[in-house]
Amino acid sequence: LRKNRLAMFGLVFFACITILSFLGPLFYQHSPESISLSLGSQPPFTRVQLIEVRFDEEKATPDEVITTDEFIDIYADDPESDLAKLNNKTQTDIIGIYFKRLDRFHILGTDTKGRDTLARIMQGGRISLGVGFVATIVALLIGVAYGSISGYVGGKVDSFMMRLVDILYALPFLIFVILLMIAFQDFEHQLILIFIAIGAVEWLTMARIVRGQVNNIKSMEFVEAARANGVSTASIIIRHLAPNILGPVIVYATLLIPAVMLLESTLSFLGLGVQEPSASWGTLIKDGADRMASYPWLLVVPSLFFSLTLFAMNFLGDGLRDALDVKSSKD
Repeated sequence: LRKNRLAMFGLVFFACITILSFLGPLFYQHSPESISLSLGSQPPFTRVQLIEVRFDEEKATPDEVITTDEFIDIYADDPESDLAKLNNKTQTDIIGIYFKRLDRFHILGTDTKGRDTLARIMQGGRISLGVGFVATIVALLIGVAYGSISGYVGGKVDSFMMRLVDILYALPFLIFVILLMIAFQDFEHQLILIFIAIGAVEWLTMARIVRGQVNNIKSMEFVEAARANGVSTASIIIRHLAPNILGPVIVYATLLIPAVMLLESTLSFLGLGVQEPSASWGTLIKDGADRMASYPWLLVVPSLFFSLTLFAMNFLGDGLRDALDVKSSKD
């Protein structure tokens, strides 16, 4: 794998994106859900100076000062800014109000509601990657179990199970997922439904791959020896067959994760995936596409993160396939 530069780039980039998405919020000052309408649609590398307002309830009330959320807008050159209006108040009006000057830096700008774009991208990364990981695990559990049983038992059972897979392949599963999301759109934990729905329709290819691998190794001596010693079918599948098909399973899993992320983004783009105030990369791309003419960075930035992550995962999957495929390595 180390000799494949694209695969190593994919591994490093994917690791960096994962760390940024899951650990970045611990060290980043902005909340992905903090709204400040006066700071909406700011371009990348925007620095804003704010005054944080604290009120002494005995001497003043929040109604005596015009505020935006917990901050005062201090664009001093704007006569309509909160600071200009505050400057016109009398001394008695502002007794008991405490100020703290703050600097806010939005490295990737803000969205139309003033939420920090990088914070939203990190949140979107957690959800998109989470969907990719969890749905892939669901697909692997179903596909490996189904394919192992079909391949090991063989005969009419194998034929029936594979014909069922063929029938399921013919169904438009994207439409099925969309209908499922519509039917359960009021479900409280809709993100869990996305995990299950996507994972439940992505197991078919894995079942075929596992079935083919099991067919190749079920007649080998160590399997025959286990069968001759009276080892149960379930034990043979779990202890003898499963460990020997891990290579293809791992390769397919790395290629399935970006496919799942793409499907989730498609659902979110159609408004059937993650809902406000949460965000996935799909919802960020949708919001950016709606405002592409006026604020192009709202589309370019999340699209770049999403595209590079998909490329990285595909490079990694191709590298693992070449590394684990003996014939390919010899060629």
